[in-house]
Amino acid sequence: MAEISAALVKELREKTGVGMMDCKKALAETNGDIEAAMDLLRKKGMAKAAAKGSRVATEGLVGSFLGPDGLAGVLVEVNCETDFVARNEEFVALVGDVARFVLTNSAEAAGTGEQLLGLSSWEAGKTVDEVIKEKIQKIGEKIDIRRFVCYRVSAGSIVSAYIHLGGKIGVLVELKGSGDLGGLARDVAMHVAASQPQYVTRDEVPVEQVSKEKEILMAQPDLQSKPEAVRAKMVEGRIGKYFEQICLNEQPFVKDPSQTVGQLIQQAGASVVRFTRFGLGEGLEKKVDNFAEEVAAFMKA
Repeated sequence: MAEISAALVKELREKTGVGMMDCKKALAETNGDIEAAMDLLRKKGMAKAAAKGSRVATEGLVGSFLGPDGLAGVLVEVNCETDFVARNEEFVALVGDVARFVLTNSAEAAGTGEQLLGLSSWEAGKTVDEVIKEKIQKIGEKIDIRRFVCYRVSAGSIVSAYIHLGGKIGVLVELKGSGDLGGLARDVAMHVAASQPQYVTRDEVPVEQVSKEKEILMAQPDLQSKPEAVRAKMVEGRIGKYFEQICLNEQPFVKDPSQTVGQLIQQAGASVVRFTRFGLGEGLEKKVDNFAEEVAAFMKA
């Protein structure tokens, strides 16, 4: 058996990012052949990655990437298991790589990571799936590309993005109009992050949703003693307040509540075409950790 030098172990570690002991074992198993050891670690890494599949990844980052001409933009959510890893430089770089990759390689306007895994990645000779599995091996946590959305627009429109709370919330918006709309588009994206509208205008709200809200309002105790016609009129007034809560154009602008977003946009001779807001981990069931059990499991490993 060839002697495994410290320099050889160090070289393998630098090439793979795997721990020193694992590198030494891999070199021992491959009789000091560093290329074979790299292949062995990749194989083991994929096995480890598969074993992590049952874990819950609800932390991570929402990231964005905009084309240089303002005519395209991407919003992505990439999940990991802990906030500690979400702040890791390598994980942050991965989120940026995924966002750039989606902009240049995905034919879909929106989707999930499953649609990307089989594509050739930004790393030569590797699929996206292989890159993610290598990151799982190196970082030691489950990693999921959860979802993405991609806007592509023509001249006369602009795409902008806003990332809030260090990647906890992300927004992508499209504005239509003439002139320099970059600052305005970013302000609108920031407003969406803060105020969480569901629609741009009241015309977009489904009729069924409006009808249900009116039923709820009609049943409120303070209206029960009113005549039917009065109740109907009061409900119409209150449904207007409901639209102010869920419709972007009717919400008071966060930077100047004396005007609505719709008024702000109109003054600029523009209009909001669409927006997408990602809240990190929304809709996912978060794991409740038991630290004592985790330590006990680690000691048995």
